[in-house]
Amino acid sequence: MLNKDNWVLGMIIGILVPCVVYGLVLLIMMPYGHVENLVYQPRPKIPFLVAIFSNLFPFRYYMVNKKFDKTGRSILLITFGMAMLFFVVFL
Repeated sequence: MLNKDNWVLGMIIGILVPCVVYGLVLLIMMPYGHVENLVYQPRPKIPFLVAIFSNLFPFRYYMVNKKFDKTGRSILLITFGMAMLFFVVFL
């Protein structure tokens, strides 16, 4: 399923990877009691940035290793969209 050069597959990957990484960051930080500080204080930006830029790994994999241009471009499109949304919301 992941070996297709498809726009929809890239968009799904581009949305799911940051969501999973964001959840993992929150789960890792939960035992240390930093989740409340990151989510409700003036600095909730760090987990979001880590999640957004985690798309670089699947983007590089699909563009360099697999040579799937459509999938890589749609991952990059979703990443740029999330980055613009981040700047509109937080800055």
